[in-house]
Amino acid sequence: MIAEASLIQILYGILYESWSLFLQMSPYLFLGFMIAGILHALVPDEKIFSYLGESAGKVKSVINASLIGLPLPLCSCGVIPTALSLKKRGATKGATLSFMISTPETGVDSIAITYALLDPIMTVFRPIATLFTAIAAGIVENFSSSSEKKTLLTKPLVMMQAPGQGCGCSCSGGACSSDDNKNIVHRKNVVSRIVDGIKYAFVDLLGDIAKWLIIGTLLAGFIAYLVPEEIISSYLGGGIYSMLIMLFIGIPLYICATTSTPLAAALVAKGMSPGAAFVFLLSGPATNAATITMVMRFLGKKTVMVYLGMISVCSIVFGILLDSIYMSLGIQAAVIVGSGGDIVPYYMQCLFAFILLPIMIYGVIRNKLPDFLNREKL
Repeated sequence: MIAEASLIQILYGILYESWSLFLQMSPYLFLGFMIAGILHALVPDEKIFSYLGESAGKVKSVINASLIGLPLPLCSCGVIPTALSLKKRGATKGATLSFMISTPETGVDSIAITYALLDPIMTVFRPIATLFTAIAAGIVENFSSSSEKKTLLTKPLVMMQAPGQGCGCSCSGGACSSDDNKNIVHRKNVVSRIVDGIKYAFVDLLGDIAKWLIIGTLLAGFIAYLVPEEIISSYLGGGIYSMLIMLFIGIPLYICATTSTPLAAALVAKGMSPGAAFVFLLSGPATNAATITMVMRFLGKKTVMVYLGMISVCSIVFGILLDSIYMSLGIQAAVIVGSGGDIVPYYMQCLFAFILLPIMIYGVIRNKLPDFLNREKL
């Protein structure tokens, strides 16, 4: 009976910490996905592809790719087909590599959740360091590549295609209607695209990461409740050694930027240095075993070396820089972690949590249902 009571107490403690974490991030997560849906709806492929080719230049194409990828809410699995499509449409290798680094590292959703669960310093530092890493890797790749082969792809990329694009005019008998009618149709098309984009964000995108977000939040609750602070502060409290540990954990691990944030927040609250946490936040989302294999297959072994080398070097350098920023300001990261989440009133946190939770559960069930039906047919 004592053992059962103790187990129930542990489970309750983990669930309580996980729920508290989820409450803090829910408003920012909702805002991030809302912006992601609008971006998906209003930014067409053609605008993106035209800035990434040889005509843009070896440096400018890389900068463009890094900036374009920064707000897009694609995780490391979703960025692979997108990046390869960019390459086939004429993007330089460096631009492709920059896009593969900047896109899964940050997105409007992960930036929002970073503010909620970590602190304003990390919120600003994370996208800036990601942008620099992506640009550096892309430039190194472009100037070390001897030749580029371009293969144009005629089929548009569905993943990033903004739905319902068109001129917005209603034509009859070869002639367009009046300006008023055209404006009305155009407004309807814009509204329709935004609605479709928000549906994409909250059904497709959130559904794709829902399982991992739930797992990440539960793991963060486990760390917050059960892992002693002495262990974290002793082994991951700062310095090159702790950063190398997080680098070797992060590189092969499959984890998206949004899911990695609650884990990093829980570890920082237990005494991990912000620099070591940042190494995990930079290396984890950008790389995993599947991504490395795909880069090697389609872009070559040399590109993989540039890809992993630049991420490793930049994450360590920026980790050291971040630790020095906190030290120079006299700030203990563990004290201010989660300070952004306190701004939103508790009742608002609950409201957004109860909106998101059913959508996430639906996303998990929806993704599992086809596998179940296929097994039933067999």
